[in-house]
Amino acid sequence: MGVTRLVVRPPNWLGDAVMALPALAAVRRHFADAHLTMAASPVVAALLREQTHAAPDAVIDLPRRTPDAVRVLREGSFNAGLLLPNSWRSAWQFYRAQIAERWGYRASLRGMLLTRGIGRPPAREVRHQADYYRHLVSALGIPGSEAIAPWIAPRPSSRAEGDRLLAAAGVPGDAELVGLAPGAAYGQAKQWPPDRMAAVAARLVTDRDAWCVLVGAGHDRDAGRAIESWLRTHAPAAAARVVNLIGRTSVGALVAVFDRTAAVVANDSGGMHLAAAVGRPVVAIFGPTDERATRPIGDHHVLTASAFCRPCMLRDCPIDHRCMKRIGIDDVLAAVNAALAGKAAL
Repeated sequence: MGVTRLVVRPPNWLGDAVMALPALAAVRRHFADAHLTMAASPVVAALLREQTHAAPDAVIDLPRRTPDAVRVLREGSFNAGLLLPNSWRSAWQFYRAQIAERWGYRASLRGMLLTRGIGRPPAREVRHQADYYRHLVSALGIPGSEAIAPWIAPRPSSRAEGDRLLAAAGVPGDAELVGLAPGAAYGQAKQWPPDRMAAVAARLVTDRDAWCVLVGAGHDRDAGRAIESWLRTHAPAAAARVVNLIGRTSVGALVAVFDRTAAVVANDSGGMHLAAAVGRPVVAIFGPTDERATRPIGDHHVLTASAFCRPCMLRDCPIDHRCMKRIGIDDVLAAVNAALAGKAAL
């Protein structure tokens, strides 16, 4: 019996889900005649409701509680399931939901719960996280993901929502708009100092007559407030052209706002990957994390500074945050100006 109803469990985090889009697109192409459902965390489900090459037939907000998740999955009458997360729990939910075919990496001691378990590739063979997902689908006999890049575009309703937010903030429709994503979910060590992000915004306003929009999730609000405070004190004339939408956008509206930007400055975050997938040039600032593994896919400007301790992968820096503080305001401005001029990254 062939695959007729396939459910895919994407990664839980926004950035990881964007990096998984090439693998998901390959799955869609390979099972073109099957009904494809994505069962995801609410944030990732919202992402997959926008336009992507994954093009699912249905998207489910998977409940957090396992009994509820099992019930929802069982109601889908799926005959095959693909797991991109490595967790034991996700495989247990597919098993309890009586999905006949269960595919994924043999990780977290869950091999007995899978009908096709794939061994994880050696670390030396997978340099980027997107390739980790590509390896999985390729090993399952699903070809073509290597030639696919992440792509996202807003639905018309999301575009209208983003346009309303920008218009309400006074941003002209023809403004040169630069997105600034000053937060990061993993921890404060991944954040370039907010006062420097504020200084970049002020310079873009004064030097280029640009507008800037601050974007991010609710947990990034402190970084946004710090930027606004710095601007009120040090660059009040520029403050009116720096719009703070942190915590005020849905995922779809965030896609639409990125679609309006000419370039985006971001820490290593979900917003960074989202902006790149929308097709905007990104200036990506990396400190404690490894840019070789999670850099934005495509031709983007990736900034790092030499430090003996990076990449340490720590949430909080135990010393002086030198990996971030050694990246200067002029370094970021030069990269932004190059991106706006359409120059290729070095």
